[in-house]
Amino acid sequence: MKILITGGTGMVGSAFRDLRSGHKIILVGSRDYNLTQDGSADQMLEDHCPDAIIHLAARVGGVKGNSDFVADFYSENIRMNANILDAARRHNVKKVLSLLSTCVYPNEVTYPLTEDQIHSGPPHSSNFGYAYAKRMLDVQSRALRQQYGCNFICAIPNNLYGPHDNFDVETGHVIPAIIRKVWEAKLNGSTPVFWGDGSALREFTFSKDIASVLLFLLESYNDPSPINVGLTNECSILDVVDLVCEHLEYFGPVKWDVTKPTGQFRKPSDNKNLARMGWDVTQYTTLGDGLRLTCEWFKQNYPLVRGVQ
Repeated sequence: MKILITGGTGMVGSAFRDLRSGHKIILVGSRDYNLTQDGSADQMLEDHCPDAIIHLAARVGGVKGNSDFVADFYSENIRMNANILDAARRHNVKKVLSLLSTCVYPNEVTYPLTEDQIHSGPPHSSNFGYAYAKRMLDVQSRALRQQYGCNFICAIPNNLYGPHDNFDVETGHVIPAIIRKVWEAKLNGSTPVFWGDGSALREFTFSKDIASVLLFLLESYNDPSPINVGLTNECSILDVVDLVCEHLEYFGPVKWDVTKPTGQFRKPSDNKNLARMGWDVTQYTTLGDGLRLTCEWFKQNYPLVRGVQ
């Protein structure tokens, strides 16, 4: 099967390079096609003629990015998602697997997060633009299935991390921002400063694990309901900072800026539906091992990493 992966130069897309899948994998990035522009997705499909698409491309960021660019996060992702799915339907792509995020879940919700709760209330205010755009990706996938019979599905990871991430401290996610701040504090003899108080709990999944499970779903899952696919072990941001400091051998002080938002306190997810499909949810990389691998990659490639130059 010929599989085209949007966002192929990003963190998750890059993880597909090392997988032995038996499929022909085509990785495309924003330098190849601006998928927010009309006609770009059609051109991409005409160029590559894939059997299936794994749609990873998105405008993403952490708490600060989502707060500062809420309208941009909404509009750019809405346009990109609509362009890709509509083009896939027009070009008769057999299957599309799109990546959502646990931010699609409501703020007021019963834990753990189960797939039937996605549209039961508004998402957390800290990233509502991005969250609603991701929700509409689910809605459009269902609508195209209902009207045209398209086999379009969605997967919901939690917080992802790994090599080839965006290490821009202003726009990146929490783990790459922590890694860069700690490393540069070590190099410069300064004190790293982190938003909030470190109490927020998150589940983190290593990028290589997500790439593997997405291929599994592309081959095996055909249900219109999105499915949770992340590792379900919670860890505080404070503990993540401690682990990163350990792996980068930074032994100095850290500072928490409690005037800045901490974000949603916790959002634990349920991956039992994935386990019922036969996926071994115990085989995920532990946070300690994943952070060690990511920190090693960062040290080897700094400063030539995305978000630094």
